Amino acid sequence: MEAVAKLKHIRISPRKVQIVLNLIRGKRVSDALAILKYTPKAACSSLEKLLNSAASNAVNNLNMDGRSLYVSECFVTPASMLKRIRAVSKGRSCRILKRMSHVTIKVKEKI
Repeated sequence: MEAVAKLKHIRISPRKVQIVLNLIRGKRVSDALAILKYTPKAACSSLEKLLNSAASNAVNNLNMDGRSLYVSECFVTPASMLKRIRAVSKGRSCRILKRMSHVTIKVKEKI
């Protein structure tokens, strides 16, 4: 049995989120929360809330033991992009892509 939490349309590039997700994959939830709390990346605060939500879903909805939970799967997929224009030399314009992400975290109970 797995508990899932999803965060959609987070305004951070998927590459930047993937760096942080690689740190917590396979770790116990308590260890992963400690890693997220002390890692100086922009995605950490959103991922900390998401991990707390996944753990709460496991405890409240699926009656799992909160002390034996671990991050079984976590991944990020690209979402839609905001397309903006920036002026460059000689009266031209250049397109800026502001990327967004969909993040999924699954927690399982260690047997």
